[in-house]
Amino acid sequence: VQLQASGGGLVQAGGSLRLSCAASGRIFSTDVLGWYRQYPGKQRELVADINSGGGTNYGDSVKGRFTISRDNAKNTVYLQMSSLKPEDTAVYYCSLKPEALSRYYWGQGTLVTVSS
Repeated sequence: VQLQASGGGLVQAGGSLRLSCAASGRIFSTDVLGWYRQYPGKQRELVADINSGGGTNYGDSVKGRFTISRDNAKNTVYLQMSSLKPEDTAVYYCSLKPEALSRYYWGQGTLVTVSS
């Protein structure tokens, strides 16, 4: 499984960005797709994930501002980020968790920088 993330960059506070992550390899529609972020010196934290039925989970700090979606035909997961805050500045990683396994696959990370 390979995950290729794109869409990070520099944006002003209050602005929007959309991240995309294309998956390739042994992919199933039952896989859980997600986004995590990591601050320097900290562990990765959940931003959002989405299961095959469209059910979603969001981290408390992004609820109401971020929206995760998936396109199974394109094996792609998206993260629409709105009302961005400086504290959203982090490296964002897309993830894939096969339904039957406890492991995660990770993309290469994309940097999001929100200026105040």
